[in-house]
Amino acid sequence: MKHTRVLAAFLAVSFFAVAAAGQRPEVSISLNEAFFDSLLDAIYQNSPPIEFSIASNHTGRQNIVPAGLGLAPAGACKEVIQLLRGNNGVRTAVRFRDGKISAPLAFTGNYNPPFVGCVPFSGLAETMIDLEFDQQNQRLIARARVLNVVLNGTGGVGGTVIAKMVQGSIDRKVNPIEIFRMEKLSFPIPIQNAGGLRMKATGVRHDVEAGVLRIHIAYEFTK
Repeated sequence: MKHTRVLAAFLAVSFFAVAAAGQRPEVSISLNEAFFDSLLDAIYQNSPPIEFSIASNHTGRQNIVPAGLGLAPAGACKEVIQLLRGNNGVRTAVRFRDGKISAPLAFTGNYNPPFVGCVPFSGLAETMIDLEFDQQNQRLIARARVLNVVLNGTGGVGGTVIAKMVQGSIDRKVNPIEIFRMEKLSFPIPIQNAGGLRMKATGVRHDVEAGVLRIHIAYEFTK
């Protein structure tokens, strides 16, 4: 117990020394692409594919039936977007390049536009990830923005409509994405005969290098 108190006091003094030197006391963590590749492998190996309904998310109309699509009867059409681990040699992933966080998303699905029937589609959504610090709820969140959708299997028909539906589904079902809560990266600091101090996150910044995301969390100490 004595050693624990000595270590806690040392940590507290060290944090305050950093602050006194004109630097913010921060906790930093690093995440690499291999971490997210392993995480995605585990998700797809241990759970069904992620699926979103688009039945109430139509944003356009198509009135021409493309030839050779093999359309299913409307009643048998399950209007969904299903995220895949991979499609046509491209894998769903998280990438850290050129100072940005990108996430190619492989998907498949069915769309039932009026007067057409069930249109199967698949492709790749080119997505950017923006990080935000939710200070009120003390959590780091991410928002996915679909920049472009590359389709195969629809003969080039309905790409703009499907791109909007993919983004709409992500906004309704996925965004915002909670990365972690700050309480998981903070700890109480006991001070003998004076109670203790708690760490409260006051800001978050991040930088992206080739293959690595570094997150820096600034803290203040409160009673």
